[in-house]
Amino acid sequence: QQDGIEVHYLTTSKNKLSSDSNYKGFYWNPATGEIDEKCLEGVNKIIHLAGANIAQKWTDQAKKEILSSRVESTMMLLKLLKKHPNHSIEQVISASAIGVYPSSLTALHEESETAIGDSFAALVVQEWEQAVDQFEQLNIPVAKVRIGIVLATDGGALPKVIGPIKKYVGAPLGSGEQWQSWIHIRDLAKLFLFVAKHNFQGVFNGVAPNPVTQAKLTKEAAAVLNKPLWLPKVPAFVLKLALGEMSRIVLDSHRVSSKKIEAKGFHFEFVNVQAALQDLLG
Repeated sequence: QQDGIEVHYLTTSKNKLSSDSNYKGFYWNPATGEIDEKCLEGVNKIIHLAGANIAQKWTDQAKKEILSSRVESTMMLLKLLKKHPNHSIEQVISASAIGVYPSSLTALHEESETAIGDSFAALVVQEWEQAVDQFEQLNIPVAKVRIGIVLATDGGALPKVIGPIKKYVGAPLGSGEQWQSWIHIRDLAKLFLFVAKHNFQGVFNGVAPNPVTQAKLTKEAAAVLNKPLWLPKVPAFVLKLALGEMSRIVLDSHRVSSKKIEAKGFHFEFVNVQAALQDLLG
């Protein structure tokens, strides 16, 4: 909107529909296949961010919802474009996730890596990206942004990290040595816009240049909040008992490179986690 770009957004909540001069909502429901086809009018870029929250207990039903919400919504958009061959879409940009990479305390993951992790999250990303790639069959360039841990105050991982700290029960999770590749919400928004403006295609890691360990993230958050950390680390087996298979989200280690997007000319506003946390929590 600041750049004068008109936005059409899709929502499954009819009470979230609004219509302004450069900001209009359209109803869709991927579960039932319903979509307001007027959403395509005048649109030349699709940024696809939809997907059920992965930070929930991975029951069989939750797994089905997490996967289907991403794949079905993608296929629904693909079907819509096939139905309207005279559409004006020039590029599709999809969210993805760094969970596709194998967990490692030593590796640095770049976009060219072909190895896939063995977690459910990695399976989801693999099937999600394969679905998104099908837009290329319509000769539409595709870009995929593999997002790390998004630091924001109104959702994502940060409220979960700082909640226990504020109650004086904060502690590193597992060994604390696992790498966590993060990005400030503002930088992530700018990155999507950057990819759209330059018509890039291919895979880009949506992470800041300096990953931190889980212990470092917890320590820095406590310092910004001026709260002590006096509890011992939470053992991995306790997290596995409490969270089940989903504990891999916090126990897996992903040190991910941002060099590819930087080489394209993207400049991060927040390159260090201390500055990002100060901006959000200070």
